[in-house]
Amino acid sequence: MINHTLKNLLVLTITFCTCINFYSQNTYAFFGSFNRDKNTEGIYVYQLDTISGNLSKITSFTGILNPSFLTLSPNGKYVFACTESKTQNGGKVSSFEFKPENKSLTFINSQKSGGENPVYLTVHQSGKWLVNGNYTEGSVSVYPILEDGKIEPYVQNFQFSEGSINPDRQDRSHIHSTVFSPDFEYIFLPDLGADKIRSYKFESESNEPLKVSQYPFIQTTLGSGPRHFTFHPNGKFAYCIEEMGGAVSIYSFDNGKFNNLQRINTHSEKYKDNFESSDVHISPDGKFLYASNRGKENNIAIFSIQNNGTLKTIGYQSTKGKHPRVFGLDPSGKFLIATNAGTGNVVVFKRNPETGLLKKVGKKIKIKNVSCVKIRNYFPT
Repeated sequence: MINHTLKNLLVLTITFCTCINFYSQNTYAFFGSFNRDKNTEGIYVYQLDTISGNLSKITSFTGILNPSFLTLSPNGKYVFACTESKTQNGGKVSSFEFKPENKSLTFINSQKSGGENPVYLTVHQSGKWLVNGNYTEGSVSVYPILEDGKIEPYVQNFQFSEGSINPDRQDRSHIHSTVFSPDFEYIFLPDLGADKIRSYKFESESNEPLKVSQYPFIQTTLGSGPRHFTFHPNGKFAYCIEEMGGAVSIYSFDNGKFNNLQRINTHSEKYKDNFESSDVHISPDGKFLYASNRGKENNIAIFSIQNNGTLKTIGYQSTKGKHPRVFGLDPSGKFLIATNAGTGNVVVFKRNPETGLLKKVGKKIKIKNVSCVKIRNYFPT
């Protein structure tokens, strides 16, 4: 009886360890960069060891210019990139196929972005639509995606013009991100130039899916410069990081309508004049919010999320580099990966699920002018 029990425990232990090892070897991190020369590497794919936190390079892609932002299709098969960003008379969106089984990244095609500085892409849950935001001209473009990952020419391109109170940075509209609501019925466009979060209904079965919303925009604090936007996992709250204001604004959300709940600084008192906030993400368990600060501070601000959606400051974690433009959390919420564009390095942090605090793990990796990161798990079909 004892031997039989020990045998069962041994089988369970081996099975558990095998599953852990499998999971740890099937998490991938995709990095974009401002490579400024398409004869050099632009997109990088690394394997994330979810036990040690180490990153191991598996492939890269050469032949595109300035892939400044990446996103993945819902099934993870395709990688979409803002390319030729900050390029005069340029601006494209590009598609690639990723095959984890042979660790390859293959170019599919590109389309004009509708502006010379595309900065943010998102994909509809159906996998049939791609939405791009153009910063410099302040516009949004909508593209059909074919089943083979090919991007069709855009079917809608809305141009915005009005600015706000800062003549140096808000002379005109600057769309900085494109974010679907949790139910994918709406899409929101933080406009740094106009101090608005623009809103559209999204009718995915229509040939031109962007439709006028009952609530066409949210007015943010003047001079705040709304940048990136995210929703709580429960779908009831939304959070906007303000690049120029150095703050996160919190809203309740219900059927396309927002109500202000709170506005809280992302920077510490030591850096109260440092208003260069950049990215915002929430842990999968919905308990903590993370926001990045660039400029002099170069850290991740950590907040606990209260039951009513408001935030409480927990602390700050240096990103171990300069200009953390974009960061990401792995799907399990165990790791946070920061990309430091200024110093060209990537740092992995392990997240304490109870306190929300971060601790550096693994080894820094070097990617010149690294611009963004996306993280995903892949499992056999």
